[in-house]
Amino acid sequence: MTAPTIIATRESRLALWQAEHVRDTLTARFGLAVELLGMTTRGDQILDRALSKVGGKGLFVKELETALEEGRAHLAVHSLKDVPMDLPAGFVLAAIWEREDPRDAFV
Repeated sequence: MTAPTIIATRESRLALWQAEHVRDTLTARFGLAVELLGMTTRGDQILDRALSKVGGKGLFVKELETALEEGRAHLAVHSLKDVPMDLPAGFVLAAIWEREDPRDAFV
């Protein structure tokens, strides 16, 4: 039996919905066994300060990147709005999901 593909995701409602959508699609199209690895990020924990003052966008992805680096996850699903412009060495933005609404744009 093949080991499951692990998706790292934040545990917010939106992030879980997005990761479940990717999981369900990978299972339906490719027959993959997929599991979610829910994670709490530093950005989720900081509730008393402006995030721009303590690290900005990277606060929501570092833990997911660490899970990928350590081999605990094979891919991460995340809202692009929270991903920093500069990715760490060895990381790529490999896919962007099809937009549900064509007015939604990445500039």
